[in-house]
Amino acid sequence: MPKAVLLDLDGTLVDSTQAHAESWSRAFERHGYDVPSDQISRWIGMGGDKLLRQVDPALDHTHGSGKSIAQAHEDLFMTEYLPSLQPTNGANALLERIGQARSLRVIASSAKERELHAVLKVARIDRLVDVTTNADDADRSKPDPDIISEALKKAGVRAEEAVYVGDTPYDVIAAHRAGMAAIGVTCGAWNADGLKDADAIYRDPAELVRRFDSSPLRNS
Repeated sequence: MPKAVLLDLDGTLVDSTQAHAESWSRAFERHGYDVPSDQISRWIGMGGDKLLRQVDPALDHTHGSGKSIAQAHEDLFMTEYLPSLQPTNGANALLERIGQARSLRVIASSAKERELHAVLKVARIDRLVDVTTNADDADRSKPDPDIISEALKKAGVRAEEAVYVGDTPYDVIAAHRAGMAAIGVTCGAWNADGLKDADAIYRDPAELVRRFDSSPLRNS
C-alpha cells in the first residue's frame, strides 16, 4: 500500500470539467476569441497559463489580455458554476477507502488555492483530504511535474512511495515525470485511449473502489 495517494481535483474527484470549459469559453469570448467549450474541455487539467497559450501563444497570464481572461474565467467559475458542483461517482468512497488503508490523501491540482478550497468545500469532500497543493505552490503547471513534486514534499514521502490518480493525459505525464505510477479515470473529458499511458485505467472513482484490492493503490 502506498504511503500517500495524490489526486487531481477537477474531473477526477469533482464533476467540474464542463463548468471550467464553459467559463473559459465565455471569458475568451469577452476578449474577442471564439473558442468552443468542447475544444477547451480537452485542455482542462493543464495549468491556466498553458491553456491560454493553446488559444494564442502571445497570451500571458501575468499581464494584459491574458491576465484579464484568466481573471474572467475565475470570476465566472466561482460565481456561476461553483455552487452546483457535485463530486464524481464514488469520490467520497474512494477518499474514505484510502484513509481506511492509512494512506495520506493528497490533492495535487492545477487550480489556484482559493478555487481549490472552495471546490473541495462545495463538493463536501474537504474533510476527507489530508494535504493540498495547488498552482500557487509551483513555478510550472501540469504537465510539468512541479505541483506533484511539491505535493510529495508536503506529504513527506518519496515518489516511489506514492501513486497518482487523475483524469487527463497531463496528469499522467506529470506523474511519470515525477517518478510516480499514474492511475487514469475516464470520468473527465478523456476516454481510455487518451489515457493509454496510465499504469491502470478505471471508469470513475467508484470502479476504482470496487477493484481497490487489485489496483495499484493496493499493490504499489
